[in-house]
Amino acid sequence: MRLRERWGGQPRWVRWTLAAYAVGFAEGACAHLADIVRGGVHVYASFGPAPLQLYFLSLVVLDPLAVAGAVLVRTWGPPLAAAVMATDVAGNWIINWRWLREDPAWLLRPVGLLPITLFGIFVVSTAVPLRRALGRREGEAQAVLTGRPGTSR
Repeated sequence: MRLRERWGGQPRWVRWTLAAYAVGFAEGACAHLADIVRGGVHVYASFGPAPLQLYFLSLVVLDPLAVAGAVLVRTWGPPLAAAVMATDVAGNWIINWRWLREDPAWLLRPVGLLPITLFGIFVVSTAVPLRRALGRREGEAQAVLTGRPGTSR
């Protein structure tokens, strides 16, 4: 099935949600890439333990994969996006916790923890219904291609 047909065959809410995923993860990928260009592979050295540093570096690959899952309308996209955002939000809260304890208004900064947290809540809360909707459409398309009724979900 062609990409245009995959997009066109989706309900409006699915298309808008996939577009929001694509934009949000593209912004994240660009932000992490810009960090790496500015500071090299040690740009996150002050962020705490090495596993967190490595994770934030890996987002330069994981975020574009989430964009691809959304843009290509793939059923693996929403679960990947939810996993990336759950871990991204957790990592950011771990890193920012000391500043939040000292100044709770830190959360209200327009750039940083607040938008990451809100986008993470959006992605995690929409991933299951989005995955179901994509799977249903994929099953219907497969039934049409194979000529077998009842193969859709």
